[in-house]
Amino acid sequence: MSDILKIKKFIKKAFTPVTIMFVPHSKNKPLNFKIPFVGIVTTLLLSCIGIGYIFTIAIDTFEYYRMKKNLNYYSEQFLELKNTISALKRAEAQFSKLFSHESKEEVLMNLDTSDSGSIDMDNLKQQIKNTVESVGEIRDYLRVQRDIYAATPKGFPVEGTISSHFGIRTDPIRGGRDFHSGLDISSSTGDVVRATADGVVSFSGWNGGSGNLVVLEHGHGFSTFYAHNKMNVVKVGQKVKRGEVIAHVGSTGSSTGPHVHYEIWKEGKPVNPEDYKEGRS
Repeated sequence: MSDILKIKKFIKKAFTPVTIMFVPHSKNKPLNFKIPFVGIVTTLLLSCIGIGYIFTIAIDTFEYYRMKKNLNYYSEQFLELKNTISALKRAEAQFSKLFSHESKEEVLMNLDTSDSGSIDMDNLKQQIKNTVESVGEIRDYLRVQRDIYAATPKGFPVEGTISSHFGIRTDPIRGGRDFHSGLDISSSTGDVVRATADGVVSFSGWNGGSGNLVVLEHGHGFSTFYAHNKMNVVKVGQKVKRGEVIAHVGSTGSSTGPHVHYEIWKEGKPVNPEDYKEGRS
């Protein structure tokens, strides 16, 4: 019976009206509102729930835009990564094709010129950048090596027999001992004379005792001379490739028979062409 009385007493207090008075600063009469106590409690409770809901929406909205920003950032990073990997694959394919050749000469002649469980994008990009730079350095090195190879004389300009070697010899016309700065290669009149390296024609014409002379500049300190030709077939400024015909064998100038006087100069000094018979790296 006492419990029922307590419940009735609680309900009576809950619905006991509470007067809320608004007192204006003017001379107007105060405004009175009578609201049950339970109504005030309910209003406060609903207000708290509403404020909490608004904060929850605000936090969710902030997280949404933050995640969207991160997603855009990583999308850009992966696109850049994809492009870089594609470039690396192309470079790998080029080098695989390049190094499929069996000899160094073929390589040079065919030259086109720790896991943490998550992706550290900045570190990965730096590693890829270093790899790309290394690939570029390798390509630049091989390009230089190819240029040196193309500029280095190889073999002899004509097929024939060496009739006079490089060095001290007896002059076949004047007699006496002198220094022979090249090779004399005997051949048949009219046989083709070929360039022994890539280069540019710096002289093509008559040169006294040398007769019809062709001089090629190859770069990297190399020059070659082809003398006593019956006829030159190149002109000054013309670019030539190794093996290209530049003249025909003759016996012009101071000569005892059809042959090619062939010289190689390196850094302004004559060197023995026989050292370059098989080419030199």
